Amino acid sequence: MKRFEATLAWQRGDQAFTDLHYSRAHRWRFDGGIDVPASSSPLSVPVPLSDPAAVDPEEALVAAAASCHMLFFLSLAAARGYIVDRYDDRAVGLLDGAAITRIVLNPAIAFGGERQPDRAALAELHHEAHARCYIANSLKGDVVVEGFE
Repeated sequence: MKRFEATLAWQRGDQAFTDLHYSRAHRWRFDGGIDVPASSSPLSVPVPLSDPAAVDPEEALVAAAASCHMLFFLSLAAARGYIVDRYDDRAVGLLDGAAITRIVLNPAIAFGGERQPDRAALAELHHEAHARCYIANSLKGDVVVEGFE
């Protein structure tokens, strides 16, 4: 079993706290040494109690699912002899009630070289990447690739 860790830190400072008017801004720290500003989403807790410039947990979940899919896609494409020059995704997560019920990936992929995948090969790459993505497999909601459902 592999183990993955993240550290988070929040401090009350001189905020009253029990009046619920405290900052939700905090820090995420990862094993490579990166320190990321984090906060609740301004869609959940209004500014100034949330920091709109920080990463919120909902965005992080969507990014993690999209990143996991992309990393498996790149590996599979390389193993099949496709050269990927660029992979961009504008992933969207949909919150319904108390759950992210759907994450839609919208990858735009540019291939180089003479060998270009057709639509069926792309669908197969996305399908296998999805099947291998442990982030997507850990979620109860749907994770879909737009145009390849």
